[in-house]
Order: sequence, then C-alpha cells, then structure tokens
Amino acid sequence: MRLRNKHYEIDMLNGPVMPKLLSFALPLMLSSMLQLTFNAADVIVVGRFEGDAALAAVGAPGPLINLLVNLFLGLSVGANVVVAQCRGAGDYQQTRDAVHTSVAMSLISGVLVGVVGFFLAGTFLGLMNTPGEVLPLATAYMRIYFLGMPANMLYNFGAAILRAVGDTRRPLAYLTIAGVANVLLNLLFVIAFGMGVSGVALATIISQMISAALVLLCLMRSDGAIKLELKKLRLDMVKVGQIAKVGLPAGLQGMVFSLANIVVQSAINSLGATVMAASSAFR
Repeated sequence: MRLRNKHYEIDMLNGPVMPKLLSFALPLMLSSMLQLTFNAADVIVVGRFEGDAALAAVGAPGPLINLLVNLFLGLSVGANVVVAQCRGAGDYQQTRDAVHTSVAMSLISGVLVGVVGFFLAGTFLGLMNTPGEVLPLATAYMRIYFLGMPANMLYNFGAAILRAVGDTRRPLAYLTIAGVANVLLNLLFVIAFGMGVSGVALATIISQMISAALVLLCLMRSDGAIKLELKKLRLDMVKVGQIAKVGLPAGLQGMVFSLANIVVQSAINSLGATVMAASSAFR
C-alpha cells in the first residue's frame, strides 16, 4: 500500500526540479481544461436538441454560479498550501489536522453555497435582467446544479489535498471518469428521457458526485498523514485560520472577475434569449 501511494506522490524537496515540475503541472493543466468541458457538454447537448431558450438558460447562470462558488474554491487553495506546508515540515499530526479540517470545511462550504444558490436562484437571475421566457428554465438549471454543491466542494478540496503531496494524476483520472459520465448522462437524460435543461443539470451533479466519491475513497484508502478517517472530521480553528489567511484573498480575487462577468452577462440578457443563446454557444 505504501509503495503504491508513494508512486503517485512527488518529492519536491530533493533532486532535480524541472522533471518533477512538469510531472506535477501537466496533469493539473489537463484537469483545468477538463473541468471547462462540463458546462461545454451541457451547452452542446442542449443547443443541439432543445433550442435557443434552453441554451440561453444553461449559459445565463454561469457567471452567477462562479461568483457564489469562487470564494470557497479559494479556500481550497488555502487548504492545498496549509497541507503542503505541514507535510513539507514533516509534522504528521499537523498534516492530519489540516486534512480533516479541510474536508470538514468542504462539506460546510458546499451546504452553505448550495442553500444560498438554491433558494435565491430566481431572485439573482431576475436582477441580472434574465428574460421571462428564459427565467424558469435558468432557475431550474441553477437550483438543480446547486444541489450538487457539497460534492463539488468535496472534490475540489480533496483534490487540493492530493496536490499538496504532489499527486495530480489521480485527480485528473477521477475528473476524466466524471467527465465521460457527464456526457453520457446528458445524452441519456435529454434524448431518451426528454428532460431538457433539468436533465443536463442532473447529469452534471451526478458526475460531480462520482468525482467526489472517488477522491474521498482515495483519501480514506491512503496511508500516512493524508489518510482520511470520517469519524475524526472536525474543525481545528487554528488550521481554519491558516487556510482562510491564504484562501480568502484567492477567493476574493476570483469573485472580482465574476462580478465583472455578471455585469457583462446582465447586458447580454437584456438583448433577449437569442443573443443569450449565441453568447452561451460562443463561450
């Protein structure tokens, strides 16, 4: 078991840096590209089989979703840094505390964002000048999407923990499996079941649950300091502070870009469903 886990980890403290840097960075780059295909798959399937209003409904909530999510995704960056620092210092107990605090924060963050997004979806979309013919579909898509937010956060924080020990290959593998599932479920729900916008949203959250389950099992089956034990999940307030110190600035930076995109999207929404659909297809 130990040898298998070590095979995925990268020791950045010893030996030549460049080969290790490439081995770490390339899967990370591919993971970022793959995450973009989740929404792209929704757009392609809906645009092909459901028409302009549905396509506009899938694209319209994007900037708003990013605004609500980016703050907490910034915290996953903080979790990555804190776990890596503890691991690099060779402090077994501090690493374990950071891992369990990070996972607990992911679940709390996911529930919080999910509740806010679910109940305020219609209000937020209305403030963004979403046309009447698009608003019900966009609201349904956004509400279903936010039901999967705990899984979304769990994957991102779990992947951050694995990256902290140099493992970027397994998060990429899990995301690839989830991406394939997303595409297949999109086709099943939209073409076979005729579920439209709700179908692509449901496919997205199921795929997010798959990636979250895989990364959770990976952490639970790991050995050493990053091994996750569910009964030991808790918030260590010292670690929460350390994670927030790094993660909040990163999250706020992401929110600033999202705010700018919301302003642009609001202007696009005011031009009607056809223009919204064109914008969604372009993105």
